[in-house]
Amino acid sequence: MFFIMGISNGRKEINYDSGGMNICKSCGAYCRYRVSCTYMYMSLFFIPLFKWSKQYYAECSSCGKVFSLNHETGRKIENGEMMTISSDDLEAETTFCNDQYKKCCKCGYDANADFEYCPKCGTKL
Repeated sequence: MFFIMGISNGRKEINYDSGGMNICKSCGAYCRYRVSCTYMYMSLFFIPLFKWSKQYYAECSSCGKVFSLNHETGRKIENGEMMTISSDDLEAETTFCNDQYKKCCKCGYDANADFEYCPKCGTKL
């Protein structure tokens, strides 16, 4: 009997609607934050079983800066609670998306950093 097990990292976009506009901590413009979550998971036969090391991020829609989001606030947003992200919830700026992902300028797809071309539309990254 063979068991196929693995450990990998994942990323998930979280639906977030604050009901209004926020002021970006970096550029000072009005924006909407895009919230995402990264995590590690163990899979058995390609089915994820356990998740750990969750980290939440908020990306400004105006300037594209990525901030670490307070874990408690991120968990509440993921559970569907209506939360407003304040500047106190945003921690030090991070370069998370620039290190591991490249954003396609044509379609907006987040591709892995080692890709030369967008896997969705074929545009050079």
